[in-house]
Amino acid sequence: MDDPRLTPARGDIAAKYLEGKVSAERFVPGEEFEVACALAPLHEAPRSDATLLTQALKGEPVTIYDRNSEGFAWGQLGSDGYVGWLPDAALAKPSAAPTHKVTALRTFAFPGPSIKLPPVETLPLGARLNVAREDGVFAVTREGWHLPRHHVGGIDAIEDDFVTVAERFVGTPYLWGGKSSLGIDCSGLVQVALTAAGTGCPRDSDMQQEGLGRELSATETRKLQRGDLIFWKGHVAIVRDATTIVHANAHHMATVIERTTEAIPRIKAAGSEVVAIKRL
Repeated sequence: MDDPRLTPARGDIAAKYLEGKVSAERFVPGEEFEVACALAPLHEAPRSDATLLTQALKGEPVTIYDRNSEGFAWGQLGSDGYVGWLPDAALAKPSAAPTHKVTALRTFAFPGPSIKLPPVETLPLGARLNVAREDGVFAVTREGWHLPRHHVGGIDAIEDDFVTVAERFVGTPYLWGGKSSLGIDCSGLVQVALTAAGTGCPRDSDMQQEGLGRELSATETRKLQRGDLIFWKGHVAIVRDATTIVHANAHHMATVIERTTEAIPRIKAAGSEVVAIKRL
């Protein structure tokens, strides 16, 4: 059965490409948009108080299949295929293709060439931009936003080590569905870090367990390596070295570095044992 998280299909409407594969009253081709704001919430239902499934970053492509009269649009994210409801106000028709992306943990977009001006936006790591020109120490986007040039890299810029990227999030508050330094969850941390390092990654921890790397044998798990992933039911952590992990978790309500020998029994006592350890 198709995963509903990744399948734009409901009883009343579904994506045209699913015709013949799912049942729906009508099939529509969808309309292409991009995320226009820094972070757009993807909700489970068309309400601002509905469960936050994930977030879409500025410049991310989205295919919209349905809209309601309350200002919400139902569609599928271009990056990882997640399906849900976005605020209509967060979307815009695609314009110039992104040429750059934010490589800092977060950065400010200023309305002009001065850091003394009040920022017009705060952009997260991975946000995609179309940079029209450079102006001294600033990269200037097609919107006229001025970003610190050293906070921006080419669209194909790749980090050397995804674990180092994850470590930069230490102290970030835990947020279910979050994908930025304003708030992030366990699988969001893995996805954002791996994406920054050029590795495609599914959104949720069970998808990551199924789709990433190879499972280690019992013998191999005695010598964990930097970049290994430890999975529990509903949780994932990144191995830093032989003794520590980095993970976003609701126990600390933050992204933390924790001793592996303390985290595993603590999580077990909360009702979950390690289900897999994988190596990329």
